[in-house]
Amino acid sequence: MTQLVWDAAGARLFETGVDRGVLYLNNAGVYDNGVAWNGLTTVTESPGGAEANPQFADNIKYVNLFSAETFEGTIEAFTFPEEFYQYDGVATPQVGVHVGQQGRGSFGLSYRTLLGNDVDGSSHGYKLHLVYGCQVSPSEKAYATVNDSPEAINFSWALTTTPVPVTGLKPTSLLVIDSTKVDSGDLTTLENLLYGASGNPQLPTPDAVIAIFGAGVTVVDMGVAANQPTYVSGTHVITLPSVTGVQWKINGVNKSSGAQPALTTGQVAQVTATATSTAYVLTGDRDWTFDY
Repeated sequence: MTQLVWDAAGARLFETGVDRGVLYLNNAGVYDNGVAWNGLTTVTESPGGAEANPQFADNIKYVNLFSAETFEGTIEAFTFPEEFYQYDGVATPQVGVHVGQQGRGSFGLSYRTLLGNDVDGSSHGYKLHLVYGCQVSPSEKAYATVNDSPEAINFSWALTTTPVPVTGLKPTSLLVIDSTKVDSGDLTTLENLLYGASGNPQLPTPDAVIAIFGAGVTVVDMGVAANQPTYVSGTHVITLPSVTGVQWKINGVNKSSGAQPALTTGQVAQVTATATSTAYVLTGDRDWTFDY
């Protein structure tokens, strides 16, 4: 049995910093359009719930039951993407015109924290934090006069989340990827998806992320013309190409590849490409609308 050693060289780990924030727009539960979040200063993770509820029988504590765990937090930043307005209860009916007290949708979020140790400093590695089902509450904004000690306004939002499904596990709102523990090639595959090196920046589902670091995934570029549906205006026929890993839907109904029945007058076809399984991740456009 190996004897324990404390504070060995390279084992004095710490975590610091936050950067590479990305806001992912929610498209019917798919986070397929990410935008950079500049000026991110702090993300505070505040898990809640999981409170003990002891049950007594036979004059003793019989069992401890725990309440459901929740994931909440706080986002602080000097600025935020224009696309964030819609999630902060602000509508934009015209460019530059913002109307408050509107509905608040849900979004996805990713950010990176740095890992350090006594040998490499803060360049030892990093962790990717992927957050799903995010919603923010109204926040206070203090506008103060410029004086001899000016400071930029630091915006702050209280964050709550709704967990999403994970196969074989309880639903979750948070995934954390440790760069020092995972395969570098798999990590690159994930970062290419998160940051847009493989089409539109997107936040893959938890199942897809887990698959990347398991059996691996195949990225299908839907931005390639050969992978996209075609429409002939003269015949009003939509043709769906055969693409490995892609299940086509028209108005929400699964369709096989090939020529589809001609559209009739006034008919609108919403064509959607979805992955057949977590072994495939689609990038680029995945929705097309054709009408007659």
